[in-house]
Parts: sequence; C-alpha cells; structure tokens
Amino acid sequence: MKNILILADGPIAKYFLEWVSKRRIVENQYYVACYKDGVLPDKMNNITSMCYTDPTSYSKLLTLMTKINFSMVFVVMDSRDDTIYTLKNIRQIDNKIRVILLDKWGESYENMESLIVVNEYKMIASHLYDHLPNVPVVAQNVGLGEGEIMEMLVPFGSNYAYRHVGSIAQRKWKIAAIYRKKKQIIPTAATMIYPNDTLLVLGKPIVLDGVYKSINKRIGLFPEPFGKNIYLILDFDKDRDSALIYLKESIYLTDILENKKLYIRVVNPSNFKLLESLKLLERENIHIHICYDTNGIEDLIEYDIQRFDIGLVLNSVDTFEKLNLATRLFQLRKLVYIFGDKSIYNITQSIVLMTSESEMESISSTAIDFSESLNLELHLCNYDPEGDFQNKKMIIEHYETLSQIFNYKVYINQDIANPIRVLESMDNVIQISAYSQHIKKKSIFNLISTKVQDYLLTTNKHPKILVPSEFSDS
Repeated sequence: MKNILILADGPIAKYFLEWVSKRRIVENQYYVACYKDGVLPDKMNNITSMCYTDPTSYSKLLTLMTKINFSMVFVVMDSRDDTIYTLKNIRQIDNKIRVILLDKWGESYENMESLIVVNEYKMIASHLYDHLPNVPVVAQNVGLGEGEIMEMLVPFGSNYAYRHVGSIAQRKWKIAAIYRKKKQIIPTAATMIYPNDTLLVLGKPIVLDGVYKSINKRIGLFPEPFGKNIYLILDFDKDRDSALIYLKESIYLTDILENKKLYIRVVNPSNFKLLESLKLLERENIHIHICYDTNGIEDLIEYDIQRFDIGLVLNSVDTFEKLNLATRLFQLRKLVYIFGDKSIYNITQSIVLMTSESEMESISSTAIDFSESLNLELHLCNYDPEGDFQNKKMIIEHYETLSQIFNYKVYINQDIANPIRVLESMDNVIQISAYSQHIKKKSIFNLISTKVQDYLLTTNKHPKILVPSEFSDS
C-alpha cells in the first residue's frame, strides 16, 4: 500500500480529486489536505482520507507528514505564493520525497531533486495541438514520452486502407492495437485495416514520423507503402541477352510512376561491353551498383533494399530462382515484378485470377493502385471449370466496394473455363497475384496442377506483379 499526500486548492484540484475517486486503485491510500471550502468533490471513496490543514504553515505540515510515511506528494494549488511556500516547507521536512507540482505561472524550480513540474499552459497547448489535422498524437506520459508511442488515424484513400496487417512490413515499428467504433482490436496478420481505424503503433520516433506520413498519403503512390523506390536485379549469367531490355523497361516504369528512383544491382558482370551500355543510361534518378562476388548476395540485396527504401523489386524468373529471392523478399514484405516475354510498353490490362478470399483481399488495394498508376483496365477474373461462381461472391463485393471508394472501375469477368488457358490466350496483360515465401519453382510438373499459384514461375508470356501475402497457399 502506497500513501499519497495531495495538497489541494482550486478547481483543478477538485477535478483531480474526482478522478482519483472514480478510478479506484486499491494499492493506493490517499490523504487530502485542503484549507478552503469547495475543493472536495461531493463523493469520495473509502481509500481517501480528508483533513483541513494549511500546508503553507510549516508546523502544521510537519505534524501531518510525520504521522504517516508518504511515498509522494501532489501539490495542486491555485495560488502562486501558497505553492512556493508549500514546496519550501516540504523540502525542509523531507528533501528527497517525490513531489508532483502543478505550475500555472512559469516559475523556475532549479536544483530540486525528485520534483516533477506539470505546466498547465504547456499541457493545454499540447492537447489543443494534438487536435490539429495532420498532427500525430504522441503518448507523452507513457514509456519515454519521446514519441515512441503514437496514434494514427487511417483516412479514406490511404495506402494502408484495406490491407491486412501481415502484408505491411513493420521493421523497427509495430501495430500494437487498432481502435474501431470505440472497440479495441489486438491485430493478427489476418486483421484488415479499414478507413477511420485508429492505429496504436510503437517504434523509434523517427521511424514513426515516416510511417505517419505514409499512412496519410493517398493511394496512387505505388509501390508505397511497401517502399518508395524501384530495384532492378540483373544477373549476367541469366539475363545477359535481355539485360538492356529489362533496364529500359525498368526506366519506363520509373518514369511513369514519377518521383521514384531506380537502383540497379548487377551480379556477375562478365560482359564489360554490355556493362558500359548499361552505364550510358544512368542519370540523376538511375543508379547502377556492381557486385563481382555472389557470396552473401542475399544479405547485400537486403542491405540495398533497406538503404534505398525499395518497394518494388524487378527481376527475371531465372534470376529470382537462382538467387533464392522468394523467402527473403517475402520476409521483407516487398513487391516483386517478374519480366515476361511481353513488354510492359504495350500492356493495357491488369488481370487478377481469383483464388481464396483472404488472398484476394490482401492484394486488392495494390491491384487498384498499380492499375491506376499505369492507367490500365483492371479485370477481376472468375474462371472456373466447374462453373462454381457462388463461393466467390464475397470477393466480387469486396472489389466492387473498393472500386466505388477509390473511384476506379474494376471489370468483373466470369466464365466456365480453365483460368490458365484463358490467361495464356490473352495479349498485352500483366498478372497481379499473391505469393508466399514457399512459391513453387519453375517445373514441368506444375502444368498438371489446378492452382493458379503453381503457374506463376512456369508461364513466361506475361509480366507479373507478386504481392506478399500471409494467406497464399502457393
């Protein structure tokens, strides 16, 4: 049991005592000393004792503080002079006891140990400031109080809206709770974030500042929130014949997305003439980095991704498999672009072949954002050899809802057909699909599978955007 002395006077003291009375903490015993009428609330709980005494009197305060062993003293008084005299009396009686003092006058309390000063005007100004738009709310009296705990409101059109928590890379920060319709949700990887949700996040203050800005950015800034910039991996052992084509496609994509930088990591640079041709395309927002030793290449790629704030990684199927990138890029929660036989220059449609409901929800906002950024028609395709369309009804409703919210048309295609055969018959399309760290490598045996995910690395005709998903069963 901790004994706490409250020296009270004025309206703030009265409100404080009401809070103390409402919020019962059975481990605390409160002793309230006041010397004016109108300070005590109408109802007090049985863990609060009251007495009328003048704390500005040294002898009276000494009598009170010697009877009981107090662990701390609150000085909440209305008069500047009374507060100063009271503080001096406390320090003469016990110069080490912890004192929490309400300051309404901007006084200086230097060289006093165990003194916490709560400035009334600074506190009110800070609370008013928190209600300004575009200002993150920081927990000031929790943890270090330096901004490592922050509340963030998810606005309509945010990059974070309609994403599963598990699809968001949370490095050096964490979504600890979600508040929705006055209820607290402890999130799992499967929890979806909706507009008007309030996120309680933990992390380094400088990291949270960046997260706050990212949450408040509107959709249309692809590849955010996975990262800002673009990263092309060229392995001359696999990509020598197509390296220049891949670089030009990457530059084209970078220019379309605007305000992005393109970083190129060249691996096994055995052809120096080709390397010089690539270097001729460098400019202010295009940077080439060369790696002669492939030992530890996964760690180097991860270092690049973190250093350059990469959101989208471009590579060929062969390089993706040779460098074993699936697991590492999934763990980093980065988008993957797989080059196809068809060039991105002529792409007019983006295609999403329906799989499970959780997968479709996890990639929905990315599919819309990418399609809108490249001005592509987005087609949600429900091709089923058995004609079982009823079990995909919720997926269609989800995409139609997003279509209305983001004001971007989504075309719904349904037919009794083999989805892989229909996709192979299409031209000038890019496929958008979920993927996991266990994505199957290219194999002729995948061709007998009925799962859409098994064909992601087997068919090369169309380019693909792979979105990391906790729910992918590939």
